[in-house]
Amino acid sequence: MPRLLIVHHTPSPACQALFEAVLDGAGDPELSEVEVVRRAALSATASDVLAADGIILGTPANIGYISGALKHFFDTVYYPVLDQAAGLPFGAYVHGNQGAEGAVRAIATITKGLGWEAVAETVVVHGEVDKGARERCWELGAAVGANLLS
Repeated sequence: MPRLLIVHHTPSPACQALFEAVLDGAGDPELSEVEVVRRAALSATASDVLAADGIILGTPANIGYISGALKHFFDTVYYPVLDQAAGLPFGAYVHGNQGAEGAVRAIATITKGLGWEAVAETVVVHGEVDKGARERCWELGAAVGANLLS
């Protein structure tokens, strides 16, 4: 059974809403063969990454960058997974009240260094989480999950 790991930092109601939408998409009944594992960014480990067949990253944009928690995750797992997780399919979502470009760029740069492969466009949500934002995150969860079945 393919395993989808969701590594997230959800310090706000907006981030929680996006996280729940990603979970709902990844948990769609058509993806029942995909095991969904969720880990807070501060507790996710290299072992979690190495056991995963795909990953979704979720973070707020704090002062134009990824959260310290997601940065800690990358700092912790980078070298232990560098050679073994190349090609890992991933997707990401970012919530910001102001600019999120730096956070999106950081995710792209770090995952490129890891050799991970983006299989969905990063979902960026500014301000209030509306129905459209929830739908895009649902689609992100479903798309990365479906990628593991192909």
